[in-house]
Amino acid sequence: MADRRDAPAARRNASAILEVLRRILPESGTVLEIGSGTGQHAAAFASALTPLRWLPSDPDPDQRASIASWIAEIDGAAPLQPRAINAASADWDVRPEDGITAIVTVNVMHISPWAVCQGLVANAGRLLPTSGVLYLYGPFKRAGQHTAPSNAAFDANLQARNPEWGVRNLDDIATLGEDAGLILDPVIDMPSNNFSVVFRRL
Repeated sequence: MADRRDAPAARRNASAILEVLRRILPESGTVLEIGSGTGQHAAAFASALTPLRWLPSDPDPDQRASIASWIAEIDGAAPLQPRAINAASADWDVRPEDGITAIVTVNVMHISPWAVCQGLVANAGRLLPTSGVLYLYGPFKRAGQHTAPSNAAFDANLQARNPEWGVRNLDDIATLGEDAGLILDPVIDMPSNNFSVVFRRL
């Protein structure tokens, strides 16, 4: 379909991320994905994680069109229709009846301004129920240091493209979490020098 986009990275990392999500997500409720991009992860995860519901979102209308295109081709358990959510905003299009029990974001923190990181964590603290999960995937610094030379080069490339982007320091994200009532649970090493970072609502 014309609107459908394809991200090679999404195809490469989907199975590894899904393996972690199976272990850490709640058994019921709705998973809100922030920055769903092409929609490939939403399409891959929705049926694999039933009875959880998968709610994709993206602020970009072209990305939402791609998400809807992927959804249209699914037989069986499909994601909900995507919503327009800007993570940096305090006013997310989320209602109590959505039953959000987890928030997931993949490869968003480093290609967004710091205000997006702040808004994402703050809203997770506001919306998640007790024991709800915030899951972040991507490259992160540990104790202020890059974990691989390739990540340092990637960080320099990101900042050359946009000074507001860059690989984030996990200690800074943990501080945001503490301020929002979220406790850092496991940090899991992933392929290609990425991490799965799990927070739980106190």
